[in-house]
Amino acid sequence: MSRDLREWLEEVEANDLLERIDAEVDWDEEMAAITYMRHRERDAPALLFENVRGYPDDYRVLFNMFSSSSARLALTMNESPDASDLELIRHAREKLSASVDPEYVAPDSASVYENTQTGEDVDVTKFPAPKMWPKDGGRYIGTADATIHRDPETGILNVGTYRQMIQGEREVGLYTSPGKDLRIDMQHQWERDEPLEVAAVYGVLPELFVAGSMSPSKDESELHHAGGIRGSPIEVVEGSATDLPIPAHAEIVVEGKLYPNDMKPEGPFGEFTGYYGRPKDDTPVLSIEAVHHRDRPILTSSLMADYPGNDATYFYGLGRSAGIWNDIEDKLGIPGVTGVYCPPASMGVGMTFVSVDQQYAGHASQVASIAAQCPNGAYFSKFIVVVDDDIDVTDIDQVLWAMSTRANPEDDLDTLTDTWSTWLDPAQNPPEERPYGSKVLVDATKNHQHYDEFAERSALHEATYRHVADRWAEYGFDDEPPELPMLVEDDELRQN
Repeated sequence: MSRDLREWLEEVEANDLLERIDAEVDWDEEMAAITYMRHRERDAPALLFENVRGYPDDYRVLFNMFSSSSARLALTMNESPDASDLELIRHAREKLSASVDPEYVAPDSASVYENTQTGEDVDVTKFPAPKMWPKDGGRYIGTADATIHRDPETGILNVGTYRQMIQGEREVGLYTSPGKDLRIDMQHQWERDEPLEVAAVYGVLPELFVAGSMSPSKDESELHHAGGIRGSPIEVVEGSATDLPIPAHAEIVVEGKLYPNDMKPEGPFGEFTGYYGRPKDDTPVLSIEAVHHRDRPILTSSLMADYPGNDATYFYGLGRSAGIWNDIEDKLGIPGVTGVYCPPASMGVGMTFVSVDQQYAGHASQVASIAAQCPNGAYFSKFIVVVDDDIDVTDIDQVLWAMSTRANPEDDLDTLTDTWSTWLDPAQNPPEERPYGSKVLVDATKNHQHYDEFAERSALHEATYRHVADRWAEYGFDDEPPELPMLVEDDELRQN
């Protein structure tokens, strides 16, 4: 598996999944505009900007590492780039649960230490951080980032992805939502009147970006899960200004501290919701003590936008799907779940579809409730839809059909209130009502009490399907025959 971002880019480019932009571009909205316009269609390539106005030619910016590309996510997971969404979710169930300890290397073999600035020499404005949207409050150096800190109570390393706006040469504003690990640990440290040490990776390893965007239990480290995703240890090196490990082959890393009550106005920012987030408000300031970067550094940036232009909602949705499936089946032992899908178009968080082979009274309702409130599914979800196992949850058409033909709104809708939401939810107004939200649970399964008498679904005879599929090219079709959600076998015909 790729050791660093550059080796990953070589593999991505070999699969025609990368475009290099050598024309001169401006950091001020232009890079983001190009990215948004190029990524209005699914599976658009990652963009490597190699000529940013006002910066050295060898300071590059990689935009939308993943976007809506299943192939790039599959390569990161060391899987076939042809894998379907449901196949990737199944792979992610195993890989996001795997844990591989990081491996320490000597400082002289850590490429991130090729260049280091400390103290008064620190200047993060040397990197071509973009301003994304017209009303953004500033330039955001941290979007496709991995922010590392240590839980002051347990010592467990946490890695998260948090937006970070440049406040000056040696300061960035770091935003984190209520309930997120960094915010909780920062508050605990500030209650002791002590700063929290932080290392922020701005040129991130793809698997660390994926792991840092997920939500494992607080007693698990995303640094270990990143090794599980790649199937080999993440190489780290001891920080020079903090007691934190930093990725040895990252492109750009800063080390610093969040000092108690050191806040500055930050934002607004065009967020993953496709709207500007909360208005400008005070946000903790990361005081940077050291900057490390490779020669010819690559700044990794993620455009936050409506899907499919958003860099994070596709891989986040698939990872969240795997996490919810693991919560339901592996951690709680609920049987019969055959698929989980958090559609990227719902930001990867707003909706959760679950398919289940109903085995007992209340089974579908139980699954819906758990999917709505389990650790991997609780944050910001609004609509949880449970369907039968003959429905492919990754096929929106099938899910909508099930909702329209198997759900009776009077009987099959439940609402949960005062649930975990976010300050970034544009539907919650006035803004001070945030971060509490609500959820709707939709039972779009066949009514269990009347399962045997529910209207029979029309489906092709399996023998007819095989016959037609075998002759597909003979009919003049140049694509592959579609897979169908349900077929009728000979035994079923005889029983009927």
